[in-house]
Amino acid sequence: MINKQNLWFLTLFSLILVLSVYYITMPSDLLTKAMDTDAVEEKEESKETIEEVSSLTAMRVSLEEERQDKMDDLQEQLTSDTIGSEEKNNLYEQLKYLNTLQSREEELEKQIKKEFKLDSFVKIDNHTVSVVCVSKEHDNTLANNIMRLIQSYYEEKMYITVKFQK
Repeated sequence: MINKQNLWFLTLFSLILVLSVYYITMPSDLLTKAMDTDAVEEKEESKETIEEVSSLTAMRVSLEEERQDKMDDLQEQLTSDTIGSEEKNNLYEQLKYLNTLQSREEELEKQIKKEFKLDSFVKIDNHTVSVVCVSKEHDNTLANNIMRLIQSYYEEKMYITVKFQK
């Protein structure tokens, strides 16, 4: 005998099965038309944002590739049997330094986003910090405030540059 719970399960399962078969056998031109109308609307709204952020993304990707290559080289040297423990310690410290640089850059980007509501790219190299912000206004006071924010994270004096992109 079939109880109510089993009957509901079979009903819902058959409904899902019918809908999935319908979706699979539906002509693909209907799907592409529906997706194209949605995509056109979204494309118009986000076209400017994509162009602004794409240059930042390209900079991030190139920096990450550069750092990843350097980290791979360091890890390869670290796993080598031919070097001594002192050299391995130095290599490990360099890896640790690269990881802290990367996390500090991400932290600074989040702070700039939080404080000034700007998309940005931050690159730290020794005592030099380069910041690229996407902003329509190129304001000296805004650049000065960004410099002060970044300097507040460091005890020693840093050379900070801020560039704006449209």
